[in-house]
Amino acid sequence: MTTSAIDFASLLCSRLCHDLLSPVGALNNGLELLADEHDPEMRARCLDLLNESARASANKLKFFRLAFGAAGGFGDQVDAREARTAIEGMFAEGGRTEIGWMVEPATLSKPAIKVLLNLALIAGDALVRGGRLDIGAEKTSGGTEMVVRAEGPRLVLDPELRRALEGKTAADEVTPRAAAAWMASELVKEANGAIQVSGPDDPFVMFGAILKDG
Repeated sequence: MTTSAIDFASLLCSRLCHDLLSPVGALNNGLELLADEHDPEMRARCLDLLNESARASANKLKFFRLAFGAAGGFGDQVDAREARTAIEGMFAEGGRTEIGWMVEPATLSKPAIKVLLNLALIAGDALVRGGRLDIGAEKTSGGTEMVVRAEGPRLVLDPELRRALEGKTAADEVTPRAAAAWMASELVKEANGAIQVSGPDDPFVMFGAILKDG
Protein backbone atom coordinates (compact mmCIF):
# COMPACT_ATOMS: atom_id res chain seq x y z
CA MET A 1 0.00 0.00 0.00
CA THR A 2 1.30 3.43 -0.87
CA THR A 3 -0.63 5.38 1.75
CA SER A 4 0.60 5.35 5.36
CA ALA A 5 -0.84 2.81 7.75
CA ILE A 6 -2.05 5.59 10.04
CA ASP A 7 -3.85 7.42 7.23
CA PHE A 8 -5.59 4.28 6.06
CA ALA A 9 -6.52 3.26 9.61
CA SER A 10 -8.14 6.69 10.04
CA LEU A 11 -10.14 6.28 6.84
CA LEU A 12 -11.23 2.80 7.82
CA CYS A 13 -12.25 3.90 11.31
CA SER A 14 -14.37 6.67 9.80
CA ARG A 15 -16.10 4.13 7.57
CA LEU A 16 -16.76 1.70 10.42
CA CYS A 17 -18.05 4.43 12.73
CA HIS A 18 -20.44 5.58 9.99
CA ASP A 19 -21.79 2.05 9.49
CA LEU A 20 -22.21 1.42 13.22
CA LEU A 21 -23.82 4.77 13.95
CA SER A 22 -27.31 3.71 12.84
CA PRO A 23 -27.76 0.52 14.91
CA VAL A 24 -26.00 1.96 17.95
CA GLY A 25 -28.07 5.14 17.69
CA ALA A 26 -31.20 3.02 17.51
CA LEU A 27 -30.13 1.26 20.71
CA ASN A 28 -29.74 4.59 22.47
CA ASN A 29 -33.13 5.84 21.24
CA GLY A 30 -34.79 2.59 22.26
CA LEU A 31 -33.40 2.80 25.77
CA GLU A 32 -34.63 6.36 26.12
CA LEU A 33 -38.12 5.35 24.96
CA LEU A 34 -38.14 2.36 27.28
CA ALA A 35 -37.28 4.53 30.27
CA ASP A 36 -40.32 6.77 29.66
CA GLU A 37 -42.79 4.14 28.46
CA HIS A 38 -45.16 2.37 30.86
CA ASP A 39 -47.64 0.71 28.48
CA PRO A 40 -46.82 -3.05 28.42
CA GLU A 41 -47.46 -3.41 24.69
CA MET A 42 -45.24 -0.45 23.82
CA ARG A 43 -42.51 -1.67 26.16
CA ALA A 44 -42.58 -5.04 24.43
CA ARG A 45 -42.22 -3.27 21.08
CA CYS A 46 -39.29 -1.24 22.42
CA LEU A 47 -37.60 -4.43 23.56
CA ASP A 48 -38.07 -5.98 20.11
CA LEU A 49 -36.43 -2.93 18.52
CA LEU A 50 -33.57 -3.09 21.02
CA ASN A 51 -33.01 -6.75 20.19
CA GLU A 52 -32.97 -6.00 16.47
CA SER A 53 -30.50 -3.14 16.91
CA ALA A 54 -28.24 -5.17 19.19
CA ARG A 55 -28.22 -8.07 16.71
CA ALA A 56 -27.46 -5.72 13.79
CA SER A 57 -24.59 -4.14 15.73
CA ALA A 58 -23.12 -7.54 16.65
CA ASN A 59 -23.39 -8.79 13.05
CA LYS A 60 -21.64 -5.71 11.70
CA LEU A 61 -18.84 -6.03 14.25
CA LYS A 62 -18.31 -9.72 13.42
CA PHE A 63 -18.16 -8.88 9.72
CA PHE A 64 -15.77 -5.96 10.19
CA ARG A 65 -13.41 -7.99 12.41
CA LEU A 66 -13.01 -10.55 9.64
CA ALA A 67 -13.02 -8.15 6.69
CA PHE A 68 -10.70 -5.52 8.16
CA GLY A 69 -9.20 -6.87 11.38
CA ALA A 70 -7.16 -9.81 12.60
CA ALA A 71 -10.04 -12.25 13.17
CA GLY A 72 -9.63 -15.80 11.93
CA GLY A 73 -6.72 -16.83 14.13
CA PHE A 74 -2.99 -16.62 13.58
CA GLY A 75 -2.65 -19.14 10.77
CA ASP A 76 -2.39 -18.39 7.07
CA GLN A 77 -5.76 -20.00 6.29
CA VAL A 78 -9.25 -19.07 7.49
CA ASP A 79 -12.30 -21.34 7.61
CA ALA A 80 -14.57 -20.26 4.74
CA ARG A 81 -17.60 -20.92 6.95
CA GLU A 82 -16.62 -17.88 9.02
CA ALA A 83 -16.92 -15.72 5.93
CA ARG A 84 -20.29 -17.24 5.06
CA THR A 85 -21.63 -16.60 8.57
CA ALA A 86 -20.37 -13.01 8.46
CA ILE A 87 -21.97 -12.29 5.06
CA GLU A 88 -25.28 -13.89 5.99
CA GLY A 89 -25.39 -11.94 9.24
CA MET A 90 -24.65 -8.72 7.41
CA PHE A 91 -27.13 -9.06 4.54
CA ALA A 92 -29.52 -11.99 4.93
CA GLU A 93 -31.01 -10.69 8.19
CA GLY A 94 -34.54 -9.42 7.56
CA GLY A 95 -35.03 -11.44 4.37
CA ARG A 96 -34.42 -8.58 1.92
CA THR A 97 -31.36 -10.23 0.39
CA GLU A 98 -30.98 -13.87 -0.63
CA ILE A 99 -27.46 -15.26 -0.36
CA GLY A 100 -26.09 -17.79 -2.83
CA TRP A 101 -22.93 -19.43 -1.44
CA MET A 102 -20.74 -21.24 -3.98
CA VAL A 103 -17.34 -21.24 -2.26
CA GLU A 104 -15.76 -24.66 -2.85
CA PRO A 105 -12.61 -24.59 -0.65
CA ALA A 106 -12.98 -25.31 3.06
CA THR A 107 -10.35 -22.68 3.81
CA LEU A 108 -9.02 -19.58 2.08
CA SER A 109 -5.97 -17.43 2.71
CA LYS A 110 -6.48 -14.38 4.89
CA PRO A 111 -5.98 -11.97 1.95
CA ALA A 112 -8.52 -13.95 -0.12
CA ILE A 113 -11.05 -13.89 2.74
CA LYS A 114 -10.65 -10.13 3.13
CA VAL A 115 -11.03 -9.53 -0.61
CA LEU A 116 -14.10 -11.79 -0.77
CA LEU A 117 -15.76 -10.04 2.17
CA ASN A 118 -14.98 -6.55 0.91
CA LEU A 119 -16.33 -7.34 -2.55
CA ALA A 120 -19.43 -8.84 -0.94
CA LEU A 121 -19.82 -5.72 1.20
CA ILE A 122 -19.71 -3.42 -1.84
CA ALA A 123 -22.02 -5.61 -3.92
CA GLY A 124 -24.45 -6.04 -1.02
CA ASP A 125 -24.58 -2.30 -0.41
CA ALA A 126 -25.41 -1.83 -4.11
CA LEU A 127 -28.67 -3.75 -3.52
CA VAL A 128 -30.63 -0.71 -2.40
CA ARG A 129 -33.94 -2.60 -2.24
CA GLY A 130 -32.55 -6.05 -1.64
CA GLY A 131 -32.24 -8.87 -4.15
CA ARG A 132 -29.81 -11.73 -4.62
CA LEU A 133 -26.13 -11.80 -3.70
CA ASP A 134 -24.08 -14.70 -5.09
CA ILE A 135 -20.57 -15.41 -3.81
CA GLY A 136 -18.26 -17.98 -5.38
CA ALA A 137 -14.61 -18.96 -5.04
CA GLU A 138 -12.32 -21.79 -6.06
CA LYS A 139 -8.67 -22.63 -5.80
CA THR A 140 -6.76 -23.21 -9.01
CA SER A 141 -3.24 -24.39 -9.72
CA GLY A 142 -2.10 -20.77 -9.77
CA GLY A 143 -4.06 -19.21 -6.94
CA THR A 144 -7.61 -18.32 -5.94
CA GLU A 145 -10.40 -17.10 -8.21
CA MET A 146 -13.58 -15.52 -6.89
CA VAL A 147 -16.72 -13.88 -8.19
CA VAL A 148 -19.39 -11.80 -6.47
CA ARG A 149 -22.65 -10.94 -8.24
CA ALA A 150 -25.56 -8.76 -7.10
CA GLU A 151 -28.92 -8.50 -8.84
CA GLY A 152 -32.06 -6.76 -7.65
CA PRO A 153 -34.81 -4.25 -8.46
CA ARG A 154 -32.50 -1.29 -7.87
CA LEU A 155 -28.73 -1.37 -8.15
CA VAL A 156 -26.44 1.55 -7.30
CA LEU A 157 -22.66 1.25 -7.53
CA ASP A 158 -20.99 4.55 -6.70
CA PRO A 159 -18.51 5.57 -9.45
CA GLU A 160 -16.02 6.34 -6.67
CA LEU A 161 -16.10 2.70 -5.59
CA ARG A 162 -15.80 1.51 -9.18
CA ARG A 163 -12.65 3.60 -9.69
CA ALA A 164 -11.11 2.33 -6.46
CA LEU A 165 -11.79 -1.32 -7.37
CA GLU A 166 -10.28 -0.80 -10.80
CA GLY A 167 -7.11 0.62 -9.22
CA LYS A 168 -7.70 4.11 -10.59
CA THR A 169 -7.73 5.88 -7.20
CA ALA A 170 -4.49 7.35 -5.90
CA ALA A 171 -3.65 6.86 -2.22
CA ASP A 172 -4.18 10.52 -1.40
CA GLU A 173 -7.63 10.43 -3.06
CA VAL A 174 -9.09 7.63 -0.92
CA THR A 175 -12.15 8.59 1.13
CA PRO A 176 -13.75 6.67 4.02
CA ARG A 177 -16.53 5.57 1.67
CA ALA A 178 -14.03 4.02 -0.75
CA ALA A 179 -11.74 2.50 1.90
CA ALA A 180 -13.08 -1.06 1.50
CA ALA A 181 -12.84 -0.93 -2.30
CA TRP A 182 -9.32 0.51 -2.18
CA MET A 183 -8.24 -2.13 0.34
CA ALA A 184 -9.57 -4.94 -1.87
CA SER A 185 -7.77 -3.49 -4.89
CA GLU A 186 -4.48 -3.20 -3.00
CA LEU A 187 -4.69 -6.74 -1.59
CA VAL A 188 -5.30 -8.15 -5.06
CA LYS A 189 -2.50 -6.05 -6.49
CA GLU A 190 -0.10 -7.35 -3.80
CA ALA A 191 -1.07 -10.89 -4.86
CA ASN A 192 -0.19 -10.06 -8.50
CA GLY A 193 -3.85 -10.38 -9.45
CA ALA A 194 -6.59 -8.21 -10.87
CA ILE A 195 -10.19 -7.21 -10.24
CA GLN A 196 -12.75 -7.04 -13.03
CA VAL A 197 -15.91 -4.95 -12.65
CA SER A 198 -19.11 -5.27 -14.68
CA GLY A 199 -20.09 -2.34 -16.89
CA PRO A 200 -22.17 0.57 -15.60
CA ASP A 201 -25.00 -0.32 -18.00
CA ASP A 202 -25.21 -4.00 -17.07
CA PRO A 203 -28.42 -5.07 -15.25
CA PHE A 204 -26.31 -6.53 -12.44
CA VAL A 205 -23.19 -5.72 -10.43
CA MET A 206 -20.43 -8.32 -10.72
CA PHE A 207 -16.85 -8.46 -9.50
CA GLY A 208 -14.24 -11.01 -10.47
CA ALA A 209 -10.91 -11.27 -8.69
CA ILE A 210 -7.81 -13.43 -9.06
CA LEU A 211 -5.17 -13.75 -6.35
CA LYS A 212 -2.05 -15.58 -7.50
CA ASP A 213 0.01 -17.82 -5.25
CA GLY A 214 3.55 -16.86 -4.41
